[in-house]
Amino acid sequence: MSALTSEDRNHLGRLVVNMLDEWGIKASDQVNILALPDGTPTRMLRRYHDDTPLPDDPAVMQRVEHLLGIADALRTTFPRNANIGLLWLKQPCKRLRRRRPMDIMIEDGLSGLITVRTHLDCSFAWRESERKD
Repeated sequence: MSALTSEDRNHLGRLVVNMLDEWGIKASDQVNILALPDGTPTRMLRRYHDDTPLPDDPAVMQRVEHLLGIADALRTTFPRNANIGLLWLKQPCKRLRRRRPMDIMIEDGLSGLITVRTHLDCSFAWRESERKD
């Protein structure tokens, strides 16, 4: 996600904040998930719905990339009913040590996003394992 224009970041901000709202993640947790700068007020999220681009920050863009990957993996894992994907995010998962995926994303930061994405998206997990070899 390098070299994004202000317009691209504006579109991504709208998309990601809407998605996090749909997932039922409260505003203060959205600020943390997105790694927005310290002291970012939760009211700033409303601006991302409108006309303010996301910060041009590699950490923010990295998290956006993982969130979009999770959303896409939910869509392909549960293609017939998007509500099942939302339910999956909110239920304890045996393969994730009985933690809720949503809690993992909120509490564990970037590593939590990667954990959830790896669990849902086998092709992402495979690419990550290839990088480590």
